[in-house]
Amino acid sequence: MNPDNTQRDVAPAVLDLYKLAVEMADRLSARRGSANAFFLTVQTTFIAVLAVTAPNLARSPWGVGLVVMLAGIALSATWWLQLRSYRDLNAVKFKVINKIEENLPVKVFSDEWEHLKRDPVRTWRNRYAELGMSERAIPWVFAALHTLMFVGRLWQ
Repeated sequence: MNPDNTQRDVAPAVLDLYKLAVEMADRLSARRGSANAFFLTVQTTFIAVLAVTAPNLARSPWGVGLVVMLAGIALSATWWLQLRSYRDLNAVKFKVINKIEENLPVKVFSDEWEHLKRDPVRTWRNRYAELGMSERAIPWVFAALHTLMFVGRLWQ
């Protein structure tokens, strides 16, 4: 709420733009979730196929294993870059939403974020971890798996 608790007259056009900005941010989050599901499915399938075909891959020249590893790492890097792009787009969208909220009687997103960041009950162990932090680590876990599988193939 506004510190002075006054009602502000909000132009209908500004309110419509606010609603549109919120809807666009929500759609972007949904697309981000779909992209994560796609990449997770592809990577999981890729690792599973590699595990099933490991005996054949072990008999292949080491260059084949290298190409497979590089393909997996490239997929992981593409996933990570796409997540970074979604994060950057969302950050800008919420800057715009927060700017519009300065002229609204209630600041839903700004206030929510402030409460989340300042929650005195939270400690370093159970503090809020942004989804972006954890989801950006997953592509690198898969990159590490691809690397470990290649190194394991070399040691056979």
